[in-house]
Amino acid sequence: MTNVQYQEAVEWLFVQAPNYQIDGQKAYKPGLDNIRNLCEFFGNPQKKLKCVHIGGTNGKGSTSNMLASVLQESGYKVGIFNSPHLIDFTERIKINGKNCDKEFVFHFIQKLKKLPEEIQPSFFEFTTIMAFEYFHQQQVDVAIIEVGLGGRLDSTNIINPLVSAITNVQLDHQNILGNTIEEIAQEKAGIIKTHIPIISGDENEVVKTIIKNKADKENTAFIDATLIKSDFKSDLKGSYQEKNIRVVLALIEELRKLNFNISDENIERGLLSVHQNTGFIGRWFEFSQNPLTICDTAHNQAGLEYVFAQLNSINKHKHIILGFVNDKKIDDVMKILPENAEFYFAKPSIHRGRHPQEYEDLLKEEKISYTIFNSIQEAYLSAKEKCTKEEMIFIGGSNFVIGEFLEKNLEISE
Repeated sequence: MTNVQYQEAVEWLFVQAPNYQIDGQKAYKPGLDNIRNLCEFFGNPQKKLKCVHIGGTNGKGSTSNMLASVLQESGYKVGIFNSPHLIDFTERIKINGKNCDKEFVFHFIQKLKKLPEEIQPSFFEFTTIMAFEYFHQQQVDVAIIEVGLGGRLDSTNIINPLVSAITNVQLDHQNILGNTIEEIAQEKAGIIKTHIPIISGDENEVVKTIIKNKADKENTAFIDATLIKSDFKSDLKGSYQEKNIRVVLALIEELRKLNFNISDENIERGLLSVHQNTGFIGRWFEFSQNPLTICDTAHNQAGLEYVFAQLNSINKHKHIILGFVNDKKIDDVMKILPENAEFYFAKPSIHRGRHPQEYEDLLKEEKISYTIFNSIQEAYLSAKEKCTKEEMIFIGGSNFVIGEFLEKNLEISE
């Protein structure tokens, strides 16, 4: 297999299947029949895995990778399935921090091309079965599976995990999951299964009640991670990580009950070595120190509120590069933009990218200082040229903005 053959195979995967990353809502295929048929076709590899299931609106990726890092420090072989990827498709499926083997991806896609016609999977269903099969073939000790979208009808909900967690519930993907916190919480709570402990990381009493009621209905333990007191720190920066750490600690406690051997030293070392152990980037990621340049993939109202609050706590003039996709409600985002800042807006270079001209009226309404650019890279180069050593650059608004920026500017070692 050549690199060209690999790229062509992955391009086929993106083009042939409905793909939420590219197409948005019309690619969303609710229901589990498709993934059940797909898993059956491949011999149900998910039934041969020990899994941890992690859902929630924000914090899934950070929580998954922190837990993976701790388990690696404890000597376990850990698979992790995250989405979306920032630069290369293989980032979605990792074992002990190493991206999925490209040879495996190429050959698995050849098998997908020969599926029976009655099985018509979405892009995410393809990648889900690919993760299950890879983890099974590589005989991981535990697979950490991140929910793609929602919970109840998500492709990953076919697993029977050791323990599950819902990091939090916020307004996001309302066009699919519901217009209220209550409706979205019901969808997220759909991952709760009989006798499988569920951990909740949300401080909202309404959300807690919905999750607890579903846990009671399924006759399983409800663990409130917000009650955990901890001094553990992580190398994943951002004040919001304190909440995710509590969820990780609750997950570890449940795994210890299942005879996983995890010491406090493993926890400390794991939490402080997430970047090194898992290769996870994109959450309050310090791209450079001179000038200080921070990237963060927060892309909904709640996530951006946390990130913008942290930006406001930094006493520097800021050059802020933002881009959004079509299905994000950004009216409220414009009202919470950080202070003491100059803004650079650009359209992410994907089909779903939203051109800043479409929301320029909102920018004028908020009376902010802004410039519109043709690309994220053009915006970054302009900000970098203007930014002094005493100032800083922030890049965010979408996973695709960060992926595009890193692809252009981060040296990726093969």
